[in-house]
Amino acid sequence: MADGAAPLLPSNSGDATGTSPESNEASFNKKKTPANFINDAIERYMDAAAGPTHLLLPTLAAFAWFFDAQQAFISIFSDASPPWHCNTSACTTSITPCNFPYSSWSYSLPRHVSTISDFSLYCASPVLLGLPASSFFGGCLFGGLLLATIADSQLGRKKTLVLTTLFMSIASALTAFSPNVAVYATLRFVSGFARANIGTCAFVLSSELVPRRHRDLISILNFFFYTIGFLSLPAIAFVNKTSSWRSLYLYTSIPCFFYSIIVHFSMKESPRWLLVKGRTEEAIETLKNLTFCEKQSFSDLTEIEITGAAETNIFSAASILCGKRWAVRRLAAITAVSFGGGMVYYGMPLNLGNLSADLYLSTALNAVAELPSSLAAFLIARWMKRRSSMVAFTTVSGICSIICTLMAGGGWSEMAVELVSFFAACTACNVLIIYSVELFPTCVRNSAIAVVRLVIVLGGAVAPVMVAMGRQRRFLSFGVFGTVIFLAGLFACFLPETKGCGISDTMEEEEIKEIAARNAGA
Repeated sequence: MADGAAPLLPSNSGDATGTSPESNEASFNKKKTPANFINDAIERYMDAAAGPTHLLLPTLAAFAWFFDAQQAFISIFSDASPPWHCNTSACTTSITPCNFPYSSWSYSLPRHVSTISDFSLYCASPVLLGLPASSFFGGCLFGGLLLATIADSQLGRKKTLVLTTLFMSIASALTAFSPNVAVYATLRFVSGFARANIGTCAFVLSSELVPRRHRDLISILNFFFYTIGFLSLPAIAFVNKTSSWRSLYLYTSIPCFFYSIIVHFSMKESPRWLLVKGRTEEAIETLKNLTFCEKQSFSDLTEIEITGAAETNIFSAASILCGKRWAVRRLAAITAVSFGGGMVYYGMPLNLGNLSADLYLSTALNAVAELPSSLAAFLIARWMKRRSSMVAFTTVSGICSIICTLMAGGGWSEMAVELVSFFAACTACNVLIIYSVELFPTCVRNSAIAVVRLVIVLGGAVAPVMVAMGRQRRFLSFGVFGTVIFLAGLFACFLPETKGCGISDTMEEEEIKEIAARNAGA
């Protein structure tokens, strides 16, 4: 990146170290760069050998978001409200057939096309209707709470990604054979539990396998694959329009299973994580494989000593994160924004069945809206401030969502306003993840982003119940969504601006930068 534009996830690699004219091997002077020595060393080795072929493994890691999106939104079609018609004069056309004798109406499509008709849930309470989707997000919550720190503390990024995608694919396949709603909801919970850290591990691993000049591209690739995964669902559902909802789970679980196997045999662990954990020899071997520089000695990396690197307790990263007041403040503010963003991001697609537009078309348009959203996040990350962008997009999303409350039966105009609200929420969530990477150092980054995504999912867990209640009163869905994201977005004002700042590897590095920023402001 030769121009002066700030990269997506820039590094503060300075000119204190250099490359000797007599040697092609990157040199490293720990004494001259005490706050960034891990970052400087890895950046110089990776950047020296970076090329198109070095993007293959990061791209493979990012592709996990494809399956993450499929499981997150599959209930749009598997749990869709099926059409119905009257059979006798005792039934008249209305919003719901539940006020008429059961024998006076019937479903217009085969019962197996949706879990609602297959398990006779059409006239059930909103809580029971939203139970499977809420169970999935509930599983994400528990998975996030219990597994959030293992990628930082014990297993590392690669092993966590392999295990979570493998277990999610198995749980999803078993879901296709659910005999009743209780088993169905339970297996959705298990799927959510396994899925909790997939996106986080994929994002962190892919961004830590590339030098800073490629990090912007890889970060956007994560969002792009998520969009493609979302977009694949209406295509699969439309092709199998009259097929069983069970086929959706089989079609999405089998590729995910093979993906986990491929990652296991071909993926490399993050050299940053290995160095932070004191596993220097493994880090050097990984760098040799990533950079194809077998003849380099990487002797500079052997000088690195990390205090507390030997800690392997599963909660060590969490204790480090919670032990710093500035880190807790940042985490509290960004998770408040995350809750509102998650409620709209997951709630809007689930709420499409309450609009007058065609479900397949509206879902496809929502999925396509994520593409310009990823582009917007890319442009924001390069040229705009994160904090003001977060406030702007959450405000737009909230206002448009509230407007949808007043547009019942509005057809295409209603669809357009919903799309704007969803686009703004998508962009806010994308910027939120990038913002989180820049706010927290390597030693706790995976844990911090896992918590952020956990709270996004918490908003999503509330959304299905609000959607079910919104079938009778629109304000309980669109109105609540808009109010929550508008108020939540204001918490971004309490976060520091990170545009143009480097990413840190240790808490000490980040503290030095924060003190310097305060002194500069004074």
